[in-house]
Amino acid sequence: MAACSVNPFNGSDSEDENENEKEKSAGDGAPGCRSGALSPKTDSQPAALLSGSKTSPSLEAVPGVSEARLSVDAVAAQLLRDQYILTALELHTELLESGRELPRLRDYFSNPGNFEKQGGTPPAVKEQGGNTVAMKGYRAGSVSTLDSLDFARYSDDGHREADDRVAEREVPSQEKRSFKSSPEIQEPIRPLEKRALNFLVNEYLLKNNYKLSSITFSDENDDQDFELWDDVGLNIPKPPGLLHLYRNGGSRPTFPRSTADIGVGVEAKELLGVSITHETLQEVALLELQYQVDLLNSEKQSLAEQIKHLQRYIKARGTQGIVWRPNTTFSAFRNLSPAFHKALLSFCRTSIDSRLGSEVSHIASSEESLLLTLGRCLPHIVPNVLLAKREELIPLILSTACLHPEPKERDQLLHILFNLIKRPDDEQRQMILTGCVAFACHVGPTRVEAELLPQCWEQINHKYPERRLLVAESCGVLAPYLLDTIRSSLVLSMLQQMLAEDKSDPVREAVVRSLGIIMGYINDPDKYPQGFELMLLSLSDPSERVVCAAHQVLIPALAAWATKMGTLQSQLLTSLLARIEGLIRESDHGLDEHKLRTLLSALQSLTPPLFAMVLQSAPFTPQADPQDGAPPIEVTRFPRPASLLQDVAVIIGSREKLTVLLQLYDHQLEHEGTTGWASLLWVVNQLLPQLIGIVGRISITSTTCVHEFSRFFWRFCRTFGRIFTNTKVKPQFQEILRLSEENVDVTTGNGVLTKATVPIYATGVLTCYNQEEDRKLLVAFLEDVMMTLSLSHAPLDSLKASFVELGANPAYHELLLTVLWYGVVHTSAHVRCTAARMFEGVTETLVAQIVTGLFLLHCSSVRISTIPAFGTIMETVTQKELLERVKMQLASFLEDPQYQDQHSLHMEIIGTFGRVGPNAEPRFRDEFVLPHLYKLALANNLQAAKTKRLDIATQLFEAYSALSCCFISEELMVNHFLPGLRCLRNDMELLSPEHEVILTSMIKECEQKVESRSIQEPLGSVSLAASLVSEDAKTKFLSKMGQLTTSGAMLANVFQRKK
Repeated sequence: MAACSVNPFNGSDSEDENENEKEKSAGDGAPGCRSGALSPKTDSQPAALLSGSKTSPSLEAVPGVSEARLSVDAVAAQLLRDQYILTALELHTELLESGRELPRLRDYFSNPGNFEKQGGTPPAVKEQGGNTVAMKGYRAGSVSTLDSLDFARYSDDGHREADDRVAEREVPSQEKRSFKSSPEIQEPIRPLEKRALNFLVNEYLLKNNYKLSSITFSDENDDQDFELWDDVGLNIPKPPGLLHLYRNGGSRPTFPRSTADIGVGVEAKELLGVSITHETLQEVALLELQYQVDLLNSEKQSLAEQIKHLQRYIKARGTQGIVWRPNTTFSAFRNLSPAFHKALLSFCRTSIDSRLGSEVSHIASSEESLLLTLGRCLPHIVPNVLLAKREELIPLILSTACLHPEPKERDQLLHILFNLIKRPDDEQRQMILTGCVAFACHVGPTRVEAELLPQCWEQINHKYPERRLLVAESCGVLAPYLLDTIRSSLVLSMLQQMLAEDKSDPVREAVVRSLGIIMGYINDPDKYPQGFELMLLSLSDPSERVVCAAHQVLIPALAAWATKMGTLQSQLLTSLLARIEGLIRESDHGLDEHKLRTLLSALQSLTPPLFAMVLQSAPFTPQADPQDGAPPIEVTRFPRPASLLQDVAVIIGSREKLTVLLQLYDHQLEHEGTTGWASLLWVVNQLLPQLIGIVGRISITSTTCVHEFSRFFWRFCRTFGRIFTNTKVKPQFQEILRLSEENVDVTTGNGVLTKATVPIYATGVLTCYNQEEDRKLLVAFLEDVMMTLSLSHAPLDSLKASFVELGANPAYHELLLTVLWYGVVHTSAHVRCTAARMFEGVTETLVAQIVTGLFLLHCSSVRISTIPAFGTIMETVTQKELLERVKMQLASFLEDPQYQDQHSLHMEIIGTFGRVGPNAEPRFRDEFVLPHLYKLALANNLQAAKTKRLDIATQLFEAYSALSCCFISEELMVNHFLPGLRCLRNDMELLSPEHEVILTSMIKECEQKVESRSIQEPLGSVSLAASLVSEDAKTKFLSKMGQLTTSGAMLANVFQRKK
C-alpha cells in the first residue's frame, strides 16, 4: 500500500518524471490503493502533510523572505482527497475573487464527471425525513450551481471548448431548466463549436441530396475540411448525426445502470453500498498524477515570485541587478556536463552582445534604473522618429533630463531637445518652450543657468531662423526663473547681440519681446542706460513688426522700470525730449523725419505710463477706496491702447481702482488745481512748454512731422482728460498763437501762424473732443487764422496743412465748408482770395458743395485765384452739369474783352490746362481745352512783348507736351493740335531754337500718323490709338528730347503728366 499510495507534495524537478508516475499509477491495478483514494481521511492527515511539505532552504538567510509554509494547492488537494467539496468550492471562490486561481480547483469544478458514478445499481444510501434520495448518474446536489460557474474560461491552454463538450449532454432533463437561465448559454458561439456544427450541417446536406447547397456551404467555409472529423479539433469521437441530435434534444442516451445520490461531505459508512469499478479508480489515479503536475507548476510560480523579491532587495542594496543563470540542478539531474549544457542553451535565439541586446537583457527594476535606461536609449530613438511627430518625445526627454543623476547625460538630452526638430514651426516651438518652463520650475535657477542657457548660446548663430527664433523666445520665457545677475548680464547680452546682428525680422521681433520681459525683472539700475539704448535701437529697426513689438512690450516694460526707480519724468521722458530738440536744431541741414517720427512714437507710447504715474502720486491716492462705487469709465475715455501693457487700468492694477482715481482726479483739477501735485506740475510747467516750443520750430512743409505731432497731442489730451485739456493745454497754445486783430502786423505778419503750430493745434488739440462747443471753437480758430493770414499777406501753408489734415476725415467736411463759405462772403478781397486758394486742397466731395462759392467771386484778382480750383473740378468731378458750369466760367475768362490783356490770367489758364488735360474727361478736353490752346497759341504769335511771348510759349510747350500722350482723333489733330504746334514752333523759332527742333519733330510725327491712318483705315489693320503711341514715334521723340539743353526743372515739367 505504501508503494502505490500517491503523495501530491513530493513533486519532482521535471515534468517527465510526473508523466512516468502517471503511467506507473495507471498500470498498477491495486484496488486497495485506488479505493483508498476515495475514502475520507482522518483529521490528523493535514498535520502530517504540513510536516512533510517542501521548503526552500536557500531563502532562510534572506531578510524579508518569510519561512516557507504549506502551499494553498496542497490544502486544496487534501480537501478534494477528503471529499470536503463545499469547503474546496468556498476556497476556490475566494481565490478567484483575489485573482489567484488554482488549476487543481478549476479543473475539478469544471468537470461534471467528478459528480457522477457510472457503476452498477447502488442501494439507497441515506434516508432523510422518511424520503429516499435517489441519485441519477451519481450526481451531487449542487451540480447545477457548479455547472453555472464559468470556470473553464480561466483555462491555461485557452481551449475551454474541450472541457465543455459533455456539459449539456450529461445534465439530467430535470436540471436543464436551471441551465437555460445560465449566462453561459447566452454567450456567442465558440470557434470549435462552430466547426463541429459546420461539419454536421454539411453531412446532413450531403445525406439528404442538397449537393449544391453543400458545395456553396463548403466554399463559404474554405478553412475547414469537411471530409475529416479530426479537422474540427475536438478530441472526442464524432457525435451522431444532426437528425439524431435534434430528436434526442441533445441529451445523452440512457443506459440501464443504477444510480445513487451521495451528499457532499458524507461519512464513509454512507458510501459502503456504492460499488467502485476499475475504470473509476483508474481515472482517479490519472487525476492524482495531474494534480502533482499542477502542484509543481504552482511551486515554480512561487519560486519565481521569490526571485523577483530577491532582485528588488539586492537592487535596494546598491547592486546593479541580478543576472539570471540557468538552473544547474537541471544538468545535474540529467547527468549533463556544464559545457554540454552551455552548448545546448546556445541554440536559444538570444543576443546580449549588441547595445540593444544589452539594454533588453538588463531591463529596469527601479525608478533610478528606468531613468538610466531612458538616458541611454533616447539618443538612439529620436533620430528614428518622424519629424512631424517628434514633439511627442518632448515630455519624455524633459522628464528624463530633469531626474537623471548624470550631468553629462542631462546635457545630451537637452541638446537633443533644442535640436529635436530641424525647423520647428510656431506650435512646435510653443511645446518646447512650455517644456522649458516646466523644467525650470522643477530644477531651479542654478540648473537652468548651467544646463538650459548653454543650449541657447550654442544656437544663437544657427543657420535656420526658426532655431534662432527658439533661442530668442527661450530667453524671454526663462527670465522669471533665472537669477537677477544672469538676467542682467548673460541673457541681456545675448539678446542685444541678436537684435544688432540678426537679419531675420521674426527673430528680431522675438528678441524685442524677450527684452521687454527681461526689463520687467531686472533690478540693477546700472543697466537702465543699456535698456534705453536697446529701446532706441528697436524703434529704428527697418521692420515694422519689430517697431510694433517695441511699442507693445519693450517701451511699457522700460517705463514700468523707470517708474519703479522714480526716473520716468527725470530721465526717460527728458532724454526723449532732448533728442527731439537736437533733431530740430539740426534741421537746417535737412530734418531726419524718420528719426523724429520714431522718437515721437516712443513719446506717444509713454503717455499712458505717465498718466498712471500722475494718478498714483496724486495727493488723493492714499484715501482712494475702490469700494466707493464710482460711475463706470466711458468707453471712449482713453484712446485704444496698442497692447494690454499700455492700458491705464492694467498699469494701475484694476478698472475699479482706476474709476475711483479718475473721479478724484477730475474733482481735484476742477476745484483745487495742481497745488502740491509735483508730478502733474512737471507735466504742466515743463513738458507742455517744451513740446509747444518744439512744434513752433517745425517746418510746415514736413507733412509727416505735422501728422505725427497732431496724433501725439490728440492722444495726450484724450489721456489726460477734457478738464486738463481746457484748463492747461489750450491756454498755453492760445498764448503762443495770439490771434487777436490788434496783434496782426500787416507788414510782416505773425511768424507763429506760418509754422506747424496752427495745424497741430487745430487737428491735435481742438479735435480731441467732438461736442458742439468744441466744433464751434475749431471753426472760429480757422476763420481767425484765415483772416489774420490774409490781412498780413502771410503764406497760407499752415492753413492749407490744416485743411489737408481735417479734410482726410469726412466728419469735418461740413466744418470746412463753413470756414470756406466764411471766406467767400467776407468783405475783404484778400480774405476771399485766400478762400479761393483753399479750394485747391479740398477733396472731390467738397468740390461739388463749394463750387457755387467759386462762382460768386467776381473780383478779377480773386477770379485768377479760382482758376486752379476750377482745374481741380475739371480733374476730379464727373458730373456733366457741374462740368458745363465750369466750362462756361472758364470760357467767360477767355472771351471776356476785359481779360484779353491779362497776362497772368492766360498763364494760369494754360498751366491749368496742361496740368488737368490728361486726366480730364475726354469730351471736355476735345471740345474745350484743345481749341482754346490753339487760340492762345495763335494769339501769342501777335504778342509784341518778347518776355510775355516767351512766357506764354514756354507754358504752351509744357501743355502740348503733356497732351501729346493722350488719344486725339484725326479731326482734332488736323484742325486744332497740329495748327497749335505750328504756331508754337513759330514762336520758338525766334525765341528758343532748342525747343523749335523738338516741335518740328513732333509736327512731323503727327503728320505721318495722320497720313498713315488715312492709308490704313480702309484696311482696318491698325487702330488709331495704336498708331498714336507707336514705338517708333516714341523713340524718335525721346531722341530729339536728348538734344535739348534747357534746365532739368523744365524737362521735369514736360513729363509730369505722362501716364
